[in-house]
Formats: sequence, structure tokens, C-alpha cells
Amino acid sequence: MRKDSILIIGANGQIGSVLTTKLQKIYGESQVVATDIKVPKYKQAIFEILDITDQNRLLHIVQKYNITQIYHLAAILSAKGESDPLWAWNVNMQGLMNILEVARSKNLDKIFFPSSIAIFGADTPKTRTPQQTITNPSTVYGISKLAGEKWCQYYHEKYDLDIRSIRYPGIIGHESMPGGGTTDYAVDIYHKAVQKLPFTCFLKSDTKLPMLYMDDAIRATTELMEAPSESIKIRTSYNISGMSFSPAEVAKSIQQHLPDFKINYKPDYRQTIADTWTNSINDNEAKKDWNWKPAYDLQKMTTVMIQELSKKYSTTNNKELINN
Repeated sequence: MRKDSILIIGANGQIGSVLTTKLQKIYGESQVVATDIKVPKYKQAIFEILDITDQNRLLHIVQKYNITQIYHLAAILSAKGESDPLWAWNVNMQGLMNILEVARSKNLDKIFFPSSIAIFGADTPKTRTPQQTITNPSTVYGISKLAGEKWCQYYHEKYDLDIRSIRYPGIIGHESMPGGGTTDYAVDIYHKAVQKLPFTCFLKSDTKLPMLYMDDAIRATTELMEAPSESIKIRTSYNISGMSFSPAEVAKSIQQHLPDFKINYKPDYRQTIADTWTNSINDNEAKKDWNWKPAYDLQKMTTVMIQELSKKYSTTNNKELINN
């Protein structure tokens, strides 16, 4: 096992929960400190309560465990952030600034900051959006992520901090429930389908958005962080691509396994957000710099999602029968 000491902030979240398990396998459970604002459902080897807006608490944890790397995954996502913009801005931006300042003062080895396709906007080229392009976000989440990219670049150039970042598209996985993002319909739809329930989609049937299966997202993150520093040419955030599909297309892929699945459409305010986003991503820079390559397409992902969620709900139903 490696000797680095890893701090994961937002370890209870959709990506954080899966990434924590992955990093424990890489570094050992004793070298990974999971943190969040609430105690997790499942016991972690090392867990600390952390509100990322509390810099003193963050510094205490970094010193207590001799942290060398931070993975910062705590954020208020797009749809939830629009309900309380000032709260979202404070959590997203003050949290990042606390991490950057602690990392600078303690001379930490590496920082991971997740950005998002939410940094793009209505003026951005929609198809195969390039690495360097117009960024004009329309949500507080997107604004905070764009500002975060610039701060990460600034701290790298001014203080030589090794900060690395990915612009995540929508992330789809069976391990956790949706977390309040505009792309989260593509997680919820599988849960409904496996439970033999109809699904009401808050986006239009033909709204195509970039997506990434969870296994690819975790692998992209660890591969980026393990790449030699000299290979990392972009210090704002890397575009990465997995697949792009619409609600109608993912519904059709589900119906190939579950023919009786029904979907209907009731677009709401999240449609306005989605309309400003790109529909496909050009990730040539990530491929060139650190050999990024996705492993999952829509059909492969749907097969795995249905298999894994069917097991999950079968186990849950069996436990309920036993308890009754």
C-alpha cells in the first residue's frame, strides 16, 4: 500500500461514496479519511464530521492525520443550488478557498477539484464542445465551478500547488441515489424501471446531454491523479466524455430489458438549465495528456445498471419480508 494520507471531503455523496471505497483499496483503509457533514449510513474505517466552510476544523483534520492529498467532492449541485443561490455560492466557493489555503499553508502534495459541464452556457458550441471555448454559465453551480477552475489555476501558477480537475458530465451509478443535479433523471429512471414503476421525466424527450458511467468517472479521477505532474498540461479543468443521450434514448435502452417500462414527460425549471448545456464533449486533451478513454456506452451501462439495481431491490424486498 502507498504511504499517502488521503482526505475525502463529501464522502457520503454520489461520487464520494464510491471514490472512498476505491481509494481505500489503493492506499489502505488506515490511510483514507472520509468526511462529510453527517455520519454515513455505512461505517467507514476513519470518519470525521466536517463542514467545509469551517476552515479551522479542516486544518485540524489535515494536521491530525498528516494529510498529503485532498479530494474535494462537497458541493451544492445545479438544481438544488437554484433554490438558495447564496447558500450554494457560500458552500461551493468558501469551501474551495478553505481547501486551497490549507493546502498552501501545509504544502500538500495534490488536490482534486471536480468541475462540471455546468460551466458552459447558451453561447458555448453545443456539439463536441472543445476544451477552450466560451463559458457563460447560467446557474450559481456553474458560476461557482467556473470561478473554482480559475482559482485552482491561480494557486497552481502562484503557489505551485499541484491541483488537478475534471469537468464531469452527468454521472450515472447504481451505488447511490440522485443528489439534486439536472442530469440526475438518468439515475432515477433506472430505479423506477427496476421497481416496475412509471417514470416522469423533468426534461423533454429529445434533450441530449453528456453522461458518464460511475466506473468510468472513478477511473478517470484516479488516473488523472496518478499521472506524472509533467503530463498535466491543463490546470483549469479537463473535458472528459463518455456518452451522450436523451431521455427517450435511455428509455428505449431500458425497454430492451424491461419491455413494460413506461415514461412520460413533464419538463420543469430544470429544462431551462439543460437547454444552456452542451450535448457532447470533445475530450482530446485528456486523451493526449493522460491517456483517458471511456469503457462504457449506453447499452453496456444499461445492462449493468439493471443487473445491479435488480439485485439491490431484491435484497431489500427480501429483508422487508423477513422483518414482517
